[in-house]
Amino acid sequence: MVGGGVIGLSIAAELARAGNAVTVVADRSATDSVSAVAAAVWFPYRAGTSPAVPTWLARSLVRFAELAADRATGVDLREGMVVERRPGADRSWTAAVPEHREATTAELPPGALAGVRATVPVITVPTYLAWLHARCDRLGVRYVRRTVGSVDECAADADLVVVAAGLRSGELVDDDTLYPIRGQVVRLPNPGITEWVTDDDNPAGVTYVVSRRNDVVCGGVAEVENWDLTPDPDTEAAILRRTAALVPALAGLPVLSRDVGLRPGRDTVRLERVEGHAVPVLACYGHGGAGVTMSWGCAEAVADLARGS
Repeated sequence: MVGGGVIGLSIAAELARAGNAVTVVADRSATDSVSAVAAAVWFPYRAGTSPAVPTWLARSLVRFAELAADRATGVDLREGMVVERRPGADRSWTAAVPEHREATTAELPPGALAGVRATVPVITVPTYLAWLHARCDRLGVRYVRRTVGSVDECAADADLVVVAAGLRSGELVDDDTLYPIRGQVVRLPNPGITEWVTDDDNPAGVTYVVSRRNDVVCGGVAEVENWDLTPDPDTEAAILRRTAALVPALAGLPVLSRDVGLRPGRDTVRLERVEGHAVPVLACYGHGGAGVTMSWGCAEAVADLARGS
């Protein structure tokens, strides 16, 4: 397994659960990856157009709902709202969600045409990544900290290599279709909010508020081809203005932390066999802003492919 973010660890856990000996090779830990920046509400944000996306979404939703029964996982089922400001908004994601309904006019922010209220998993990422790492440990997954230059380097030590290395995946398998989607978030103390809200078409910019157990993640931006990992003060100020307008209880709260992450963008998630290498290779990357959301569904799909390999 090349890549130790949420996708890589989820795949490692699935492969190990099936009885395989798994080694995760990565140049950084999950807590230092883009996975750690995610607000991590289950929602297919910039998930691409793969026809398998609905299946991956539905399977991940089932798995996260099961995990929510154990508080130690960091997963909670929480109600929230997807705000719609354009006619004909894509609601295909609701097919996987048993608990959803039309938002009432009183529940919508000014200027919104419609909205969907739904109960979905919200993942407190620091807790969840620690739990996922511990799950891999219990299943016997090994870890090697190093940078892989090419998958063929792994041929002597592996019967199968899975590439799930985020933005670095492309250079490992000669794929130039990946691009960064820069995101920036601000974390505030939670004043007692239990709901989440996303307002992607907000005229002032992408806006979302995700309440977690001990904080609130506020965002955001989606800047394609921007590689800058430095938090921008003007962007932060704009995020705080937009989120306070959407959720007034957040106005004036102190900033606990701030972060920037580069989502691995691609027109479609690549989850398939890759030919032409010295060892059998499976690719699983390009999840955009839905890596956590689709992680278990994609991990199951990779495990199925691995059995056929």
